[in-house]
Amino acid sequence: MADFSDALNDDHVAMIARQPVFFVATAAAGGRINLSPKGYDAFRVLSPSRVAYLDLAGSGNETHAHLLADGRITIMVCNFDRPALILRIYGTGRPVMPGDGGWADLARHFTLMPGTRQIFDIAVESVQTSCGWGVPFMEYERERETLKKAHRQADPEVWVAKQQGRDRSIDGLPVRSPQTFIAGE
Repeated sequence: MADFSDALNDDHVAMIARQPVFFVATAAAGGRINLSPKGYDAFRVLSPSRVAYLDLAGSGNETHAHLLADGRITIMVCNFDRPALILRIYGTGRPVMPGDGGWADLARHFTLMPGTRQIFDIAVESVQTSCGWGVPFMEYERERETLKKAHRQADPEVWVAKQQGRDRSIDGLPVRSPQTFIAGE
């Protein structure tokens, strides 16, 4: 049975902290639903009613486009160990890019990684937990370093130009592009 609350509690925060992966879902009217897995040490609970995650440049920027168009976002975290549990955070979010107001405040919560593109700042509207009995047991082995390695090896000027060339989502929605390359750790 699912339980809802208006904000994250200490048990929710502890469960989130143990997970090496989370999932992000967004959509805009008339477009595709985007669902992305996220790894690395990139998710932060800032308060019971606010979370954020650090986003590295990748193949697309659908979350950014959807949040500009609609604002709705769902974060899902699964416990692949005991106890079986699924946690969903429903809220509204906004992309915050280097140079934007609020960037410095958000960025201080993270270790910036090579290729950091933005931070998504999310207002928690409700939290749902459910059993997760159908989720398999899985063991965490290690992070993939491929994305960070590719960004570390990138020429900063070429990287910025490539990101600026990606000014639309797959459904044609506008996105803002980073103006600078963050080398990170």
